[in-house]
Amino acid sequence: MAGESQSGATILGYPISIFFIVVNEFCERFSYYGMRAVLVLYFKYFLQWDDDFATTIYHTFVALCYLTPILGAIVADSWLGKFKTIVYLSLVYTLGQIIMAISAIHDITDHNKDGTPDDMTLHIALSMVGLLLIALGTGGIKPCVAAFGGDQFEDHQEKQRSTFFSIFYLSINAGSLLSTIITPILRAQECGIHKKMQCYPLAFGVPAALMVVALIVFIVGSGMYNKTAPQGNIIVKVCRCIGFAIKNRSRHRSSQHPKREHWMDWADEKYDKLLIAQVKMVLKVLFLYIPLPMFWALFDQQGSRWTLQATTLNGNFGFMTIQPDQMQTVNPILILVLVPIMDSVIYPLIAKCKLNFSPLKRMTVGMFLAALAFIAAALVQIQIDGTLPTFPSSSESQAKFINMVDRKLDIKAGINDVPLEPYMTLSIQSYSVTVHQGVEDVCGGSNVSFCLQFEDIVSKPEQGANAIRFLNGFNADLNITSGEVLFGVTVKNNMSAYGDVPQGNAKFSIKGAGPGQECFFEQQFGFGSSYTMIIKPNFTFGADCQNSIQPVMDMSPNTVHMAWQIPQYFLMTAGEVVFSVTGLEFSYSQAPSNMKSVLQAGWLLTVAVGNIIVLIISEAATLDDQWAEYILFASLLVLVCIIFAVMAYFYTYMDPAKIEAQFAERKPEELEPDEKDRKKSLEMTKKDAVENHKEDRRSSRGSSSDEEEVQTKI
Repeated sequence: MAGESQSGATILGYPISIFFIVVNEFCERFSYYGMRAVLVLYFKYFLQWDDDFATTIYHTFVALCYLTPILGAIVADSWLGKFKTIVYLSLVYTLGQIIMAISAIHDITDHNKDGTPDDMTLHIALSMVGLLLIALGTGGIKPCVAAFGGDQFEDHQEKQRSTFFSIFYLSINAGSLLSTIITPILRAQECGIHKKMQCYPLAFGVPAALMVVALIVFIVGSGMYNKTAPQGNIIVKVCRCIGFAIKNRSRHRSSQHPKREHWMDWADEKYDKLLIAQVKMVLKVLFLYIPLPMFWALFDQQGSRWTLQATTLNGNFGFMTIQPDQMQTVNPILILVLVPIMDSVIYPLIAKCKLNFSPLKRMTVGMFLAALAFIAAALVQIQIDGTLPTFPSSSESQAKFINMVDRKLDIKAGINDVPLEPYMTLSIQSYSVTVHQGVEDVCGGSNVSFCLQFEDIVSKPEQGANAIRFLNGFNADLNITSGEVLFGVTVKNNMSAYGDVPQGNAKFSIKGAGPGQECFFEQQFGFGSSYTMIIKPNFTFGADCQNSIQPVMDMSPNTVHMAWQIPQYFLMTAGEVVFSVTGLEFSYSQAPSNMKSVLQAGWLLTVAVGNIIVLIISEAATLDDQWAEYILFASLLVLVCIIFAVMAYFYTYMDPAKIEAQFAERKPEELEPDEKDRKKSLEMTKKDAVENHKEDRRSSRGSSSDEEEVQTKI
C-alpha cells in the first residue's frame, strides 16, 4: 500500500518532489552516457588495448549494466524499497565514476614524466573496479527511478502523471545528447602535470561530478517524497511458480499420472489458477524474446566498432572537426526526429493503405533495418581499407632508398651480390621508393653514400594525427620540435622517431648547437597521413631553410569522410525506433496487469544477452577484415529476422484483462475440488484487483509504462 505523502505542496498541479526526480535522471543519464561515449577510446589509447579486446571489455560492461536491473528490482520491492535502493546504489554508482576518473590520471604512475603510465596494472585494476561499481549502480537504479516518480502522484493526477513520463523521457534524451557532445570535446583537450595528454580524467570527471549532483538533488527532496513500503517482488513469485511446476512435473513423469494441457498446470497444487494463467501469458511473450538479443548485438556496437571505425575517418567538416566519439550523437538526434515522423506520418500512411502493419511485423522490419545498417558500415569499411597502403607481411621486409642528391640514380637490389628474383632496376627521380621483397637487409646501388636501418609505420595514423619523422642529411645534429611534439636530437645521417602532428598548418623549429642556428618552417598536413621530412645536405639556417627541407609522403591522408557513417546511423536509428518502441508497446499490451515488470526485466535481459553475443562472435570469428565481421553480423541478424517472422506469424494476440477477468469472476460451483480451499484467497485476489486498481496502475505504470516511453534510450 502506498505510503503517506510527506508534502502536499504542488506547482501547477505537479508534486514538487518530481522536479528533484527529473533533475536526478538528467544528471544520471548524462553521467552514464558521457562516460560510455569515450570508454572504448580510453581502452584503446590510454590502456593500450587492441580493438578486439577493447570491444570485448566494452560489451562486457554494457551486458552487466543490463543484468543488474533485475537485482535492483528485487532489492527495491522485497527489501529496501525504491527510495533507499536508489540512494544506496547511487552512492555505489558515484564511487565507481570517481574511481574511473582517478584511473585515467596518467601522472599518478608517470614516474619518468614521459606522459606514459609506468604502472599500467594499477590503472587497469582501478578501471575494472570503477566499471563494476558503475554497472551495479546504473543497472540497479534503472527499474526504480521512473517507478518512484510515478508513485508521487495521487489518484486524481492521472493527466499530470502522463505528462511527467514525457518529461522524464525528455530528460533522458537531453542528458544523453548533451553528454555525447560534451565529453568527447573534454577528452580531446590536453591536460597533465608533467606532460600534456588527452584529458580522459576530465572526460570521466565531469560525469562523476554530475552523478554527485544527481545524488545530492535526490536526497534533498527526501522530505517531499511519497514513499511506498516493499511488498514483495513479482519476479521472485513468478520464478517460484515456474520452478515448482518444473519440479512437480519431474516427480510425476510416469504414465499413471494424467497429462495436463500445459506444463505450467503442474503448479496447480500450490498456486491458484489466476497466477498460473498470468505466468502462461508472460511465458508466451518471453518465448518471442528469444531471437531479440541479436538486434542488440548489432545496436550496441555503435559505441564500440563504429566508434573505432570513426577514428580512421576524416572528421573535418570545414567549420568544425568532429571527434570520433561524437558521431554517437547522431543516434539521439535522429531519435528526436524519427519518433514523431513515425507516429504522425509513416504509421498513419500505412494504415490508410490498409496494410496490416502489426507490432510484430514492425519489429521484424526494425531488425532488417539494423542488418542494412551493418551492410552500410561494411561498405564504408571497404572504402577505408582501399585507402590504406600495402604493408609488408610477416614474411616480408621493407627496404627504403632515399635519394638526397639532385640527379637520377639507378638502384639494383640483391642479397650477398645475388640479384633478387625477379631482377629489378629502380629509376629514382623522387626522394623515396619502397620495395617489398622477401629479404632481411637490402642496401645497394651506385652513389649511395650510406644505408640506414629503421622501422616504418605499420598502421594508418588515427584520430586525424599525422605521423611525421625527420631524416637528417645535414652534417650536424639537430633538435626538432613542433608545439608539444618533441622529435628530440636527430643525429646526422639518421632518422628521428615518429611524432604525431595534428592536421592543419604545422610549424616546426629546427635548432643547431651554435648560436643563431635556428630554422622555422611550415607544412600543411591533411587527416591521417605519414611523411618523412628530408633535411638535405645543403640545409642552411635562416629564412631560406624552408627550401632545403623536402617532405616525402609515405602515406596519403584519409580520403573517406566521417559523414559517410551517417547512412548507417540513420538505418540503425530507424530500426531502433521501429523495433524498440514497438517492442515495448507490444510487451505492455500483452502483459498481465501485475506482471508488466516481469516482461520489462525480460526485455532488459535481451539487451544483456545481445552484448554477450558480441563477445562470443568477436572471440570466435577469426576474420582478418573488419568489413567481413560486419557482413557476418548482418547475415546472422537476417537469419534471426526470418526466424522471428515465422514465430510472429504463428503468434496469437491476447487480451490479458479479459483472461484475468474470466478467472476472477468464476462462481464457487465452477471451481475444481482442489481449488475450493483457496476460494477465499481467490476472492481476496479479486477484491485487491478492484480496490487497488489505481495503486496497481501507479506501480505498474511506474515500472512499465514509463519504461515504454524511456527505454528507447535506456
